[in-house]
Amino acid sequence: MSEAKTNADVATLPFEAALKELEAIVARLERGDVPLEESIDIYTRGETLKARCDALLKHAEARIEKITLGADGKPTGATALDVDK
Repeated sequence: MSEAKTNADVATLPFEAALKELEAIVARLERGDVPLEESIDIYTRGETLKARCDALLKHAEARIEKITLGADGKPTGATALDVDK
């Protein structure tokens, strides 16, 4: 399986699907029962899935910051998150 073909669909995966597949890849690699060539292929896909998850999280974080911060940098339209509770 070529890397381009293996990773072509990752760019369209929603976060939950990408994370679920990444977790499955990690579990397979940790078991150690995958042939070397397949290990390389799925590891590569795992790297791509991780990058997709990271990008989606950063995008969500940016959207939250836009929603909660006004032009002056102060929170608007939301209550502050109290992490101590």
